[in-house]
Amino acid sequence: MVKDDCIFCALANGAIPTNKIYEDDDFTVILDASPANKGHALILPKQHYDNLFEIDDAVSAKVLPLAKKIATALKEEFGCDGVNVVQNNGTAAGQTVFHFHVHIIPRYDNDGCNIGWPQKEVNNEEQSELAAKLSARLK
Repeated sequence: MVKDDCIFCALANGAIPTNKIYEDDDFTVILDASPANKGHALILPKQHYDNLFEIDDAVSAKVLPLAKKIATALKEEFGCDGVNVVQNNGTAAGQTVFHFHVHIIPRYDNDGCNIGWPQKEVNNEEQSELAAKLSARLK
């Protein structure tokens, strides 16, 4: 399904001009219009999925191989020192456009583009209990 009122559906399906760098049957990859660094790309599924929890498993299985392909091209083109592969789900996680997408951001030593979080202290007993609960849920 493509949503008529979704900007990323429009971008992914060519209704709005973009700086497209890759396209296949499932995805369009464009350069971000407000990049964190030169070469910052967005992987956009052509079909609409609000987030990771809704994306079709067959489509999601293709995302990481495509991210690797794009990251490799960025590294070869720009000689970046690394890349961030970022995917946010929900406003609490920083999602601002509710169409599943993945950011591929070229990174350079000391580029000042900080993607991180403060590390919290953990209680080993609590971590063990959490691991057991999550493990049981994943069986």
